[in-house]
Amino acid sequence: MGKQPNLMDYSRMREILSPHFAHMSESSFINKELGMIYGSPNAFMLAKHHSQPPFVIDDYRMGIYVRGEVRTSINLVERNLTPGTLVFLGPGTIINPIHFGENLELYGIGLFADFPMPFAKEKMPSAFNGQVRDFEIKVDESDIITARHFIDTIWHLVHQPDYNRQTLSSIVAAMMYHYDGLYRKHIDLLKASQSREQTIFDRFIYLVNQHATREHQIGFYADKMCLTEHYLGTVIRQASGITAKEWIDRALIEHIKIELKYSDKPIVQISEEMNFPNPSFFSKYFKRLTNQTPLEYKLSN
Repeated sequence: MGKQPNLMDYSRMREILSPHFAHMSESSFINKELGMIYGSPNAFMLAKHHSQPPFVIDDYRMGIYVRGEVRTSINLVERNLTPGTLVFLGPGTIINPIHFGENLELYGIGLFADFPMPFAKEKMPSAFNGQVRDFEIKVDESDIITARHFIDTIWHLVHQPDYNRQTLSSIVAAMMYHYDGLYRKHIDLLKASQSREQTIFDRFIYLVNQHATREHQIGFYADKMCLTEHYLGTVIRQASGITAKEWIDRALIEHIKIELKYSDKPIVQISEEMNFPNPSFFSKYFKRLTNQTPLEYKLSN
């Protein structure tokens, strides 16, 4: 039975952090319901050290960058996160940390499977209802202070014996509404200023993240966006300097590598699941883009 690909969930986080709890209690917290980073990024450093990225998460995470810089790839797009940034990462997000700056200060919360979510799935605030997998937004200092108040209150609450779960859920709901309101304001401003080309590029990347394991050709994405292949290809190259097919290949290769490295599935099964016509074509495709056959990559990792 195949293992989930490098999943950074509660069990894996606890496995990594448990030997260090005594030294990290002032800056991190974890139980079956939620995990917290409170100032120091030590938990991130340990996760990167003990579990080879990229990481895949299956929960909701909200963070605040207060000081320092982080360079990371989130869902195939490289991001530079700077002070004054609010971040949301949703289920299915693929994270590949690249660089942590000095004197990094951040605060964040992860809501695991056992957390008493304040909303039914169909009633989630729009930023959290699955249409958006991740976002990061620069906000005013007052908005950062408000977000910090929520984090501080949650941090205080979870350190009380037998804390009230309903109270905790209500505070998290307020924090989600705060993020949702700022996200929607950000999107409204972006729509007013963003070029049509950038809008098309962002939509294309979203669709690639959703469908690359099954749909390998630009025609599928052009049809989804009601554009011609030629026009979509031209816009993607102008917006990013990379062809649309290269973006699709990047996403597909990353998913294949995760399956080869972290699952016990036979190569034939992976080939079928990734919608290749046959294992021979799959092997040639993978070797052309990585200079290794799937078997060579699997054995080397």
